[in-house]
Amino acid sequence: MQGVRLTDEQRIAWLRLIRSTNVGPRTFRALVNHFGGAGAALAALPELARRGGAAGPAHIYPAAEAERELAAARAMDADFVALGEPGYPHRLKMIDDAPPLLTVRGEQSVLAVPLVAIVGSRNASAAGVKFTERLARQLGEAGFGVVSGLARGIDAAAHRASAATGTVAVLAGGHDRLYPPEHAPLLDKLLANGTAVSEMPFGWEPRARDFPRRNRLISGLSLGVIVVEAAQRSGSLITARMALEQGREVFAVPGSPIDPRTEGTNKLLKQGATLVTETSDVVAVLRPIIGQVAGIPAEEPDRPDLGSSAKPERDERNRIVALLGPTPVAIDDLIRISGSSPAIVRMVLLELEIAGRLERAGAGMVSLLPPP
Repeated sequence: MQGVRLTDEQRIAWLRLIRSTNVGPRTFRALVNHFGGAGAALAALPELARRGGAAGPAHIYPAAEAERELAAARAMDADFVALGEPGYPHRLKMIDDAPPLLTVRGEQSVLAVPLVAIVGSRNASAAGVKFTERLARQLGEAGFGVVSGLARGIDAAAHRASAATGTVAVLAGGHDRLYPPEHAPLLDKLLANGTAVSEMPFGWEPRARDFPRRNRLISGLSLGVIVVEAAQRSGSLITARMALEQGREVFAVPGSPIDPRTEGTNKLLKQGATLVTETSDVVAVLRPIIGQVAGIPAEEPDRPDLGSSAKPERDERNRIVALLGPTPVAIDDLIRISGSSPAIVRMVLLELEIAGRLERAGAGMVSLLPPP
C-alpha cells in the first residue's frame, strides 16, 4: 500500500473538484488524468462546460467551503484519505467509481485487514439477527473485519457482534448526519476498534438515492458480500448485484420459503450465490482470495497540462454529439464510428458531462441526457 501523500493545497483542490457540479468519481479521474492534477482540472471546468453546451456557468466548489469541511473533519477526529495515499482501502480502489476522497473516522487499521460485508433486512427476524451475530463474531475471530451500513436490523446486528474485533460502518450521509440517529451509541462503541467511512460532505442529510451509492462502497471494500435476509425488492439485493459487477463473491443464507424476508436470498441461491449455513462456508471461499491485490498508481502525477492536446474542432464535436442519444452506447463504438481519436472522443464526453448533458451507465457506456 505504497503511495504519495497529498499536500494540503492538493487536498483542498481534490475536495473542490469532487464537490463541483457534474463531477463524479469517474469524471474526477478522467479530469485528473487528462490535466495532470486537480488544480489544473478546476481551472479548465468553466471552458469545458461552455464547450459542452452548459445552460449556465460551471459551479465550482468554493475554496472556503472546502476549508470548512476540513475543519469539520478535524473537529470530529476524521481524516480525508485520498485515492492512492497510504491508508486508502486497497480493495476499494479497484472499483472504477472509487471515491477520490474518503472521510475516515476511528481505528483506520481495520481497513487493511480482509473485509467481509454482511447485509440484510431492516425488519429482521429474531432468527436472522441471531445467525448474523454468530456469523459476524466468528468471522472476527477468524481474522476478518465486518462491513455493513449501520442500518436497523441485520446491519446493526453485524456491527454489534464484531465491534470487539473490528467493523466498518459505511454511511450514506455526512459523519455529522447519522442515519438512523438512534444508532449513535452503536457507532461510538464500534469506533474503538473499527471505523466509519463516508464519501459525502459534512452536513449532508442522506436521501433515498444516496443508499445505493453507499452500497457500492460496502461491496467495494469487501472480498465478498453475505446477504442474510432480503425481500424481493431490497437494497441488499442491490448490494449483491454491485458485488457481482465488482468481481466480489456473493453469499446467501437460506430461509423459509413462506417468509417474504427471505425471498430475495433464496432467489440469490437459485442464481448461483454460495450457500451459507456456517462461518466455514465463507472462510473456505475467501481464504484463497486474500492477498490477490492489483497495484494502482498514485493519482496526482507530475505531468504537464494536457488540455490543449485534445481540443476538438466544432465540426468534429458536432459529429460525435450527433452519434449520441438516449440509448447508451459504448465509448469504443463512438471512437470507431466517429473516426476521431480516443483522446478527442473522451474530451467531448468530458465537456458534455461537465455541462450536465451526459450520463454514464457503467461498463464504458454513455448516453445523452434530454434538454432540461
